[in-house]
Amino acid sequence: MADLGNPKNTIAILNKYKFVFQKKFGQNFLIDNHVLDKIVRAAEITKDDFVLEIGPGIGTLTQHLCENAREVVAIEIDKMLIPILSDTLSDYSNVTVLNEDVLKVDLNTLVQERNGGKPIKVVANLPYYITTPIIMALFEQHIPLDNVTVMVQKEVADRMQSGPGSKDYGALSLAVQYYAEPYIAAYVPPNCFMPRPKVGSAVIRLTLHKEPVVKVKDEALLFRLIRASFNQRRKTLVNGLKNSNELNFSKEEIINALKAEGLSENIRGEVLTLEQFTALANRLFDNVKNE
Repeated sequence: MADLGNPKNTIAILNKYKFVFQKKFGQNFLIDNHVLDKIVRAAEITKDDFVLEIGPGIGTLTQHLCENAREVVAIEIDKMLIPILSDTLSDYSNVTVLNEDVLKVDLNTLVQERNGGKPIKVVANLPYYITTPIIMALFEQHIPLDNVTVMVQKEVADRMQSGPGSKDYGALSLAVQYYAEPYIAAYVPPNCFMPRPKVGSAVIRLTLHKEPVVKVKDEALLFRLIRASFNQRRKTLVNGLKNSNELNFSKEEIINALKAEGLSENIRGEVLTLEQFTALANRLFDNVKNE
């Protein structure tokens, strides 16, 4: 089977099927074997692993996954790519391609049926416009995951691993770090893709925490607090929370909770750690319960 990490072979297969890139799917195919190897290494894929690939495209990364994993299920939304994948993956008996929208697939059932409910590894070269919804859906559905290794826009990778006080720190940083340990495995320039994206990319591995890093009494409330505190970055935390449609605490309740945690009423959300947000959420939760 032609090695799709070679740009000539990618061009040949696209021409063979008269494939037209779809802007709405944000398609950028990898054409660099070094990067493909880095992704497989970062995900630490072994012959024992069941791998879920999101957005296989023409199967470039899929071929490498099939060589290294026990079984691969690749979910591709673009039906125009299905005949190409049948061709490029014809040498492999350990792969199943599903023509679906990953956000509509019952992944917990899939993991139960294909991997006995044991943790899986997810690998994806994600379209940039849908990176965050897909990653958050994987976490929030509590699918059994070992790690999620994804190619994302460089600035999104930077945001996922940044800490309090930095300009990249925000709701995404906190959400990712609540569920997983982020590690940037490689930065990838635009010339490794066809067509070339306008921005640099990064491979980031998110290794799921075995035990929660914080003990939160109401997860939904924690995330409402986090969202509200970053929706209006320039405002103090008190005003951000008071103005949120998702919360209904009075200014006084918020100030009292902050003071009880030893925090100033003029503090901004962007300097709080995950632990501090959790403590605040737990205190507000207790206050409501005790009213």
